[in-house]
Amino acid sequence: MHPIDMMVTDYNCEYLGLSRLCLMESAGKSLAEEVGKIAVYTFSKPVKVVIFTGSGGNGGDGFVAARYLLNRGYDVDICMLKDNIRSGEAKTNFEILQNMKPRLSRLKIFNLKTLEDINNCEVAKSTDSEYVIVDGLLGTGIKGKLQTNVKRAIEIINDAGGIKISVDVPSGMDPLTGEVSDLAVVPDYTISFHKIKDGVRDAEEEIVGGLVTADIGIPFEAEYFVNYGDFLRLKNREADSHKGNNGRLLIVGGSGDYSGAPAIAGMAAIGAGADLVYVATPEKSAQAIKSTSPDLIVKSLEGDKLSLNHSSEILELAGKVDAVIMGPGAGIDDDTSKLFNVLVSKVKKPIVLDADALKQVEMTLIKNREDIILTPHLFEFKSFFNVDDDLRLDIDSYDFSKVDGNITEFQKITRQIRGTVIVKGQNDLILSGTRFRINRSGNPGMTVGGTGDALAGICGSLLAQELSSFDSACLGAFINGIAGDEAFEVKGNGFSATDLVSYIGNVIKDGLC
Repeated sequence: MHPIDMMVTDYNCEYLGLSRLCLMESAGKSLAEEVGKIAVYTFSKPVKVVIFTGSGGNGGDGFVAARYLLNRGYDVDICMLKDNIRSGEAKTNFEILQNMKPRLSRLKIFNLKTLEDINNCEVAKSTDSEYVIVDGLLGTGIKGKLQTNVKRAIEIINDAGGIKISVDVPSGMDPLTGEVSDLAVVPDYTISFHKIKDGVRDAEEEIVGGLVTADIGIPFEAEYFVNYGDFLRLKNREADSHKGNNGRLLIVGGSGDYSGAPAIAGMAAIGAGADLVYVATPEKSAQAIKSTSPDLIVKSLEGDKLSLNHSSEILELAGKVDAVIMGPGAGIDDDTSKLFNVLVSKVKKPIVLDADALKQVEMTLIKNREDIILTPHLFEFKSFFNVDDDLRLDIDSYDFSKVDGNITEFQKITRQIRGTVIVKGQNDLILSGTRFRINRSGNPGMTVGGTGDALAGICGSLLAQELSSFDSACLGAFINGIAGDEAFEVKGNGFSATDLVSYIGNVIKDGLC
């Protein structure tokens, strides 16, 4: 499992009512159980357990494990390299250990603040091999050079006797790749929670030891429902970034009859964080879009509809941006259809196909592209994939077999392409190959025209900010739904797509807090 996916899942548990404090309790208990099994298997008796901790969540798992190990009859020493504990849950569990005074259990806590403290700790001096060392120093790992104190602690752990057990990832290892750029703990066992990290799974056994996966009670739904934890996927904006560094987007759409759709998509994209949004549109709709917002950079194309004659101008613009949206308000026309099919063949940037583009682009032209997002409602879905039966999106149920069967139906169809599909409905279903997520945000007021254009704009903006097509689609659907929920709170079912767009920035701001 990718480390960011695990972090997202942990946070999304909160929104099912399962707190991260509960998860840490479960992880610590599981860690104690596995340490106990390994100790008994190796030594046939309770032995001393030395737990090395840092400032993160894995140190908190160690604090919890200490309580359970003490109850099992083990002596427990905790060696803390950091007293500025970042994780709130870890801090809570450390305070529990501090509150155990007068001390009635065999627990000692050592604060190893200096290099001298580390060099003089019992593990550094001991010649005994009948004890267990638990590595909870760096949690999900680290890239680059280690701090001097951490590096020395890792050296001492590796040189020590006894059994070494790493929590989740050996400290010093990159959890994504399994690479060690400086120095890492070389454990006899690595205990992962819920699922093994990608880097640990792919690494050689000599550097991770035996792998143990402990179930800590995370429900499947925490992985598959999109929620606020998914905001962790958004990259931090650099303080010294310049205009355009955070995403440039091109929208190709509009016609003589429809100018609102590309304008809504463009304003939604800006609300979702794109620095620059260009709109390539026929001259008949260009003036209306310009008057909608001065924030959009409008390229007026000759005529009252998009046509193949515009391909060179659009391709030139596409070369300057990070992602492209095709379709909003474009209308249905043979010339427009030819243009869209040429563009999807020649544009090498990530693409969102929305609205009228879905009705005109040939599936064979995009089936092998992973960087494509399709945003159909059910009728558009059936038309695009040439589905003739009475297929319905019907997953709002407590019946597992019904939900599982319905998702499987859609997966069989969407696996014809490599890109991502958002099937819009009461619950949005986002599919890509064997993967799927469900978005539950939104409300019936979002049947108003334009909310789909806003969704396309948000997804395009996230693509331009370097999220993958699948992650952009998942987070985009969630943001769009939450913005709709905010608009509903104020105006009820009478809100407009423009109202929804006005809340997008605040939704993202709240999500990043």
